[in-house]
Amino acid sequence: MVLLIQYTLIFASVLMLVALGGMFSERSGVINIGLEGIMVFGAMGGAMVLLPVETSGFLIVVVTLLASILMGVLSSLILAFACINFKADQTLAGTALNMLATAGVTVVIKAFNTQRSDGTNFSARLDYFQNRKPFIFNIGSMETSWFVVIAIVLLVVSYIVLYKTKFGLRLMACGEHPQAADSVGINVYKMRYAGVLISGALGGLGGIIYIAAANSTWHFEYGVAGAGFLALAVMIFGQWKPHRIALAAVLFGVFRALSNVYSG
Repeated sequence: MVLLIQYTLIFASVLMLVALGGMFSERSGVINIGLEGIMVFGAMGGAMVLLPVETSGFLIVVVTLLASILMGVLSSLILAFACINFKADQTLAGTALNMLATAGVTVVIKAFNTQRSDGTNFSARLDYFQNRKPFIFNIGSMETSWFVVIAIVLLVVSYIVLYKTKFGLRLMACGEHPQAADSVGINVYKMRYAGVLISGALGGLGGIIYIAAANSTWHFEYGVAGAGFLALAVMIFGQWKPHRIALAAVLFGVFRALSNVYSG
């Protein structure tokens, strides 16, 4: 039962963060189908930071998170530029980003493995850090990931930002009535960029959680195995509202955890 709770919290954190990112993007008026690709880029960014670091503990958690956020934001810029500036089809642009991510990460990691002179490849190094569990702390007899705490904090922040701040209200206005928002002086382009970049940051976080906590081994050739698309389903099931997305993520997380626990 304890193991089931642990897995549920981890999987729910992944799905919730990525779904919240998709929510911000869609609230601004840009459909982010590229969450899967953003997760892959974020996972690579965080993992590449893990490789040369010898220490463990809270410092490595912070550095890894920042690297994942940066890669997620940079990859989301591709989608934002295509959809907002060039008015590209949002579905096609997101699909292209997903395809680019898996192919690009595979090339980068294989090149890294080939150039290593000490015989340590990417997978071995990542397994080393997963076995040391620098992202884990204990609550009584139950192991809990720092990522779960971060996900809960970001859920609360997302709710406040979306419904209680001027920025959030303007973001929703740009998604629902862009002409009306523009008529009162709101920069629709700027707000949509903000929404997509926030989705990139949260998607990147979801990617590093997926490989560092939700899986024992990351097969980078397969990306994140559809976790980004599952997060899209969570977002839609949660009706683009933070609290409902959290409940949907827990529901989906329970079924994913049951699959992992009872399949060994």
